[in-house]
Amino acid sequence: MKTQEAPTHSPDEFTLKEKLTYGIVGLVVIGGSFFIGRSLIRKARAASEEKKTYVEGNPATFAKQIRMAFENDTWFGWGTDEEALRKTLQAIPSKDAMRRVINSYQKLYARSMMADMQSELTTSEYNEMLAIIAAKPETGNAAVPQSSPLQYQSWAKRLKAAFDITYWFVPGTDEDAIKAVFMEMRSQSDFWQTAQAYQALYNNDMMKDLKTELEFWEYAPMMDIIMKKPQA
Repeated sequence: MKTQEAPTHSPDEFTLKEKLTYGIVGLVVIGGSFFIGRSLIRKARAASEEKKTYVEGNPATFAKQIRMAFENDTWFGWGTDEEALRKTLQAIPSKDAMRRVINSYQKLYARSMMADMQSELTTSEYNEMLAIIAAKPETGNAAVPQSSPLQYQSWAKRLKAAFDITYWFVPGTDEDAIKAVFMEMRSQSDFWQTAQAYQALYNNDMMKDLKTELEFWEYAPMMDIIMKKPQA
């Protein structure tokens, strides 16, 4: 009669299956603890940053205003509030301040502000916002645009973006964006310097493009904004 062999492992030892099972359970527990811990840290960081949003001109305040422009949750509208976004970006005084706003946005919402902006805007709108940012000085506190070659290029790029906008694949013109640029210009000289920058950037006549993009009843009021400014 053939005798049955006794198990080669003691009761205190784990089989391979048991080891794998306990190992997987351990990884799940550790992984879950990690994600829970990270979530708690993010919430605490967001709560701390949220307390700063009541101070006007604070990076956290700008970040929240940008987020609100993205969400634009009103009973009569949807989508991104481009005008509110434009005004907020214009109010940020420098590239250094912009970096702090981007960092604050990350703390508040655990998201990339620039990625959200790209997702919320059309290509031409996004290019307009980039031009606003690019014209800012590296440091400083003055939010008012300063007349300079960099600013002229920024205005030219924003006008081109306004000309290039499409609505559901239909070419159009962003009149509000054009008006925003014209309102920022401090003199007629700024306008003509921008026209020169436009010519250099795109090899096109800005005045001709402006007349082409605007209806005849829109063109005169737009130019009236410029003509009412001092010459220099």
